[in-house]
Amino acid sequence: MGQSGADFNAIRISLASPEQIRAWSYGEVTKPETINYRTLRPEKDGLFCERIFGPTKDWECYCGKYKKIRYKGVICDRCGVEVARSKVRRERMGHVKLAAPVAHIWFSKGTPSRLGLLLELSPRNLERILYFAQYVVTSVDADARQSAIEQLGAYRDAEMNRYDEELKEAIAGDSVEATLAVTMQAIFNARTEAERLATEAAEAEKPKKKITKAQLAKMEKEVEDRTRAEQAEIAGIKGEDAVARLTELTEELKAGVESDVQDKIDDLEAIRVMDLLTEARFRELRDKFGEVFKASMGAESVLEILQNTDLDDLRTDLQDQVRNTSGQRRKKAIKRLRVVEAFRKSGNKAEWMILTVLPILPPELHPMVQLDGGRFATSDLNDLYRRVINRNNRLKHLIELQAPDIIIRNEKRMLQEAVDALIDNGRRGRAIQGSHNHKLKSLTDLLRGKQGRFRQNLLG
Repeated sequence: MGQSGADFNAIRISLASPEQIRAWSYGEVTKPETINYRTLRPEKDGLFCERIFGPTKDWECYCGKYKKIRYKGVICDRCGVEVARSKVRRERMGHVKLAAPVAHIWFSKGTPSRLGLLLELSPRNLERILYFAQYVVTSVDADARQSAIEQLGAYRDAEMNRYDEELKEAIAGDSVEATLAVTMQAIFNARTEAERLATEAAEAEKPKKKITKAQLAKMEKEVEDRTRAEQAEIAGIKGEDAVARLTELTEELKAGVESDVQDKIDDLEAIRVMDLLTEARFRELRDKFGEVFKASMGAESVLEILQNTDLDDLRTDLQDQVRNTSGQRRKKAIKRLRVVEAFRKSGNKAEWMILTVLPILPPELHPMVQLDGGRFATSDLNDLYRRVINRNNRLKHLIELQAPDIIIRNEKRMLQEAVDALIDNGRRGRAIQGSHNHKLKSLTDLLRGKQGRFRQNLLG
C-alpha cells in the first residue's frame, strides 16, 4: 500500500484475525446499554463507553477531574477516560469476546459459499452444522480405532472358543438335552432382542404412534406362543438328534457373534472426519465408540476442522484430482483449488472466516441523536449490536451455570443468528425488524448500493 499524506495509491481488503481485531480495539464492550437517559451520558462498558471510545467533550474526562488541553494524553485514575479530542470517537473501535465461535455469513451463505467449497460441503449441509441441526465428526483417533478393532477381534475369538468348549463338554458329559435347552433359550432371547431393536429403529423413523392395550396384548400373546413352541421342540428332541441340533444351534450362535462383531468393525472403519450424523446416530456411535472420535455442532466444530486443515496438503490433493478426473468432479476440484490458492497467496487463514472476537464500530458511526421533545433517533446498528451482546451475555451465564446441553446449543444458535443479522440482515431467513416494522440496516447495507459507503462517500 503506497501512501503519501492522506492520499492512497492502493488498498487491500483482507480477513482480520482475532489478534488484529483485539489490536484495533480500545476495550471490551460487555453491556448492551448506550446512554443513561437521565444524565444523557454514555454508560460504562456499553456501546458508547467513554473509557473505551474516548471523551464526549474535548479535553475532558468523564468525571471532570481533568479538563483543558494541558492534560492531553492523561488517563484519569478515577474514571479511566483518556483526555483527548472528542473526534477520537469517530476512529476508536471496541470489541466483544464471543462466548462461542460464530461463522461470518458472507463466507457461509455467499455464492459460492467459500466455507462450503473449502470443506467440500453443500450449502444445505453446512447450514445444518452451523445452526445445530446435525453433528459433524471433527477428529478420529486412529490408534484408539485400531485398539477397539483388536479388542472386538479378541472378544469374537474368545466367544467362538467358549461355544466350542461348551459343545464338547455337553457331548462328553452326556448332558446334551440340558445344554440344548439352555442354547435354544439363548438363541430365542437373542432373536427377541434383535426384533425389539429393529422394531424400535423402525418406530423411530415413523411419526410417534400410540400403542393401544389390544395391540400390546396381541404382541405379548405372540411372544408366549413362540416360547411354548420352542419349549415343545426342545422336549421332543433326544439322543443323536439332540447332538445334531445342539451342533447346529451352536453354529448359529457363533454366526450371530461373528455378524455382530463385524457390524461394529464396519461402523468403526466407516467413521471419517466431516461425516454428518443425526442426533440418534451420534448417540449410538458415542455409546459404542466414544473414545475413537469427536463430533460436535455449530461454528466451533467448523473452526476445529479448519484449524486442522493443512492447505498445502489440500492443494496437492486437489491438483491430483484436477489431473486425474473429468466432468463435474474436475469442475468442483478447480473451484475448490481457486479458494485454497487464494488463501495461500493472500496469507489469510481459513479459520478467520469463523469469528471468535467481534469488532464494534466507533460510536460516532452508529450515533444516537436527541430530537425535539426529548425523544432519540438511533442508528439501526445499535439495536443489532444490543441483540448480539444480550445473547452473548446470556450464553456466558448459561455456560457458567452448566445448563443442559440442549439449552446451551439453542442459545449458541441464537447468537449465530444475531451476528448474521448484524453483518447482513435478511441474508438468511426473515429480516429482523425495528419498532416501526422496517428492516434494520445491517453493516452490509451500509456498504451496499448507491447509498452505500463506497459509491456515496468514497468515489469521485
